[in-house]
Amino acid sequence: MLKKHMSDDSQLGPLHQPEPNRGPFPFALAAGIAVVFVLVGALLWPSGMLLNPWFHGDQPSGAKRHLSSSGAQLLFGPTEQAYVAQIHIENINMSRAENFLHQEVTTLGGEIVNTGNRTLQGVELTVEFSDELHQVVLRESRSVLDPPPLAPGARREFEISLEHVPDSWNLQQPAITVTALRLTPLN
Repeated sequence: MLKKHMSDDSQLGPLHQPEPNRGPFPFALAAGIAVVFVLVGALLWPSGMLLNPWFHGDQPSGAKRHLSSSGAQLLFGPTEQAYVAQIHIENINMSRAENFLHQEVTTLGGEIVNTGNRTLQGVELTVEFSDELHQVVLRESRSVLDPPPLAPGARREFEISLEHVPDSWNLQQPAITVTALRLTPLN
């Protein structure tokens, strides 16, 4: 015969379940919300203008902002667009080689010449590779002029290396245009 053992403290009625352990959830949620507020504040605060594409601060009307590889701000407003005629790209050469990862690298080199009367602090070039139908298959923008500045009448060599030029490229020299620059301020 089986005997049922009931303890004296057993009760009939609703069962009491222990409360689940909530752990660090409220703290993690509060920390996450704080991080979001800090990021939003950094984007909206004037000192965070490099992170905020909508900040217009002291940017000239119609100017586009770019950054050089050194982090300097490059512009392409009316003043810079007018000066582009004074910047020439000469002695362009191209080569293709294999790097240590067995990837084909296309190198574009040349000289940038400042024929104007202002010193250049930075220049960004955009290179466009086309296919047989003259459609752009690759567009890359690179800063090619960092310190020291390029004085009026001076020239300097530059080099741009590209690792992923599409096979559809027509093997013709790519189009090269100045898309941003930084001029030394006038006194």
